[in-house]
Amino acid sequence: MNATRRPKLELLSEPLADQIIDEGLTLLERHGVLVENAEALDLLQAAGAKVDRGTGVVRIPRRIVEAALATVPATITLYDRSGEQAFVVGGDEVHFDPGSAAVTMLDHGTQSERKATTADLVAFAKLADTLDHIHFQSTGLIATDVPSSIADAFRLYAGLCLSAKPVVTGTFRVEGFRPMKDMLAAVRGGDDGLRRKPLAIFDACPSPPLKWSNLTTQSLIDAARAGAPSELISMGMTGATSPTTIAGTLVQHVAESLSGVVIGQLAEAGSPIIFGGSPSSFDMRKGTTPMGAIETMMIDMAYAQLGKRLKMPTHAYMGLSDAKINDPQAGFETGLGAVLAALAGINVVSGPGMLDFESAMSLEKLVIDDGVCAMAYRLIEGIAQRDDPIALGVFEGFVPGMSFLTHPHTRRWYRTEHIQPGLVDRDPYEAWVAAGRTSIVDKAHTDVAKRLQAYASSPLPKAVRRELDDIMSGYARSLGAEFKPATLF
Repeated sequence: MNATRRPKLELLSEPLADQIIDEGLTLLERHGVLVENAEALDLLQAAGAKVDRGTGVVRIPRRIVEAALATVPATITLYDRSGEQAFVVGGDEVHFDPGSAAVTMLDHGTQSERKATTADLVAFAKLADTLDHIHFQSTGLIATDVPSSIADAFRLYAGLCLSAKPVVTGTFRVEGFRPMKDMLAAVRGGDDGLRRKPLAIFDACPSPPLKWSNLTTQSLIDAARAGAPSELISMGMTGATSPTTIAGTLVQHVAESLSGVVIGQLAEAGSPIIFGGSPSSFDMRKGTTPMGAIETMMIDMAYAQLGKRLKMPTHAYMGLSDAKINDPQAGFETGLGAVLAALAGINVVSGPGMLDFESAMSLEKLVIDDGVCAMAYRLIEGIAQRDDPIALGVFEGFVPGMSFLTHPHTRRWYRTEHIQPGLVDRDPYEAWVAAGRTSIVDKAHTDVAKRLQAYASSPLPKAVRRELDDIMSGYARSLGAEFKPATLF
């Protein structure tokens, strides 16, 4: 039988893609990038880059970039908390995760945003663990009722305690990486186990245009030496912090990302790095960064194409919305973004559950978006030939008016070919009215409660949980903060 053809979408011609990459390399060599981290400056200078110690500007010859690209892995394999289930990040594999790191929750009852608490973080981690089409969890909420100095590690602590899924995370402080790495190593039984079976991706965000802060540079270096994948999150805003044209922003995106690749590979050759980002089309009228804009999605798909051309795993913030509540805008922006991301073959897609320019999380939206992701996955499965001949055998004994409802062919293939995507409504109108005229958002609210009630993820072994508690307590004490694990969950 014929092989299934996977649908795929690319926006850039090969000549344009090559020119963008070439200009990105020239930009690094000619104008350079500002690096605020002393250790990175030492690594770059030792490799032959032109380092201006007075300004921190580093000009990186393309030979250094090309050498770094030759050692960065084309694929990464992540593992769940048990170390059993593996997820390939690379090629055209697609994995959705909730976006990071929202500072507010959309409260379903009031339809208003509010500050997130530990209780929200617990519910978020538990809910993500139950959703079949959200492959990774994320440290996607910041709990405001814990000391801000330990908020980065606390998010990871909660996720590791409550969900078995691999996690997308990141640090808020230079000191934050060590306790986070130590907790991941505790789950894996040591640093070597963590290196062999990575459990977390660490986001590292250059500051546009063309700058690496001390914090994000150190995260890159620390993650590389721990064998933990780093996800480069270039964030140019068209016409504000990057050129106003999409192609121009892509040139900057390439330069910022490749400088990160160089730093990571100089710290540890062969360290896993993901070519990602969170750029946006800047709205000059409102002064906002619309993640649901079609131009933003075009930038995302295009730089993912460039990342694949550079033989790197890819990431993007898509499948989210700038709407403030779960309304039609939230639906069409999320659906369009998730489908386009899947068609582009983006490996890590961060965004389900997110609203309001990546700043708010909705548990109801996360449940709804799980169904959106199911549809995106079904699309990229493509159209398969199930039988040979395709349909002629089904028509044996055909008579006018024949129905296929009870045909053996229907019983065999219906559930394989057709999915029921989450909470989508397909009732006849009369049945919908009789059921109470319930919206998908209200159904999602009920579903969230049911999932949290039924949540039954296997807990961490007691010894591992005690080790995580000790790591968090020690980290808090080192910063003059207080941490009481027994009172949390």
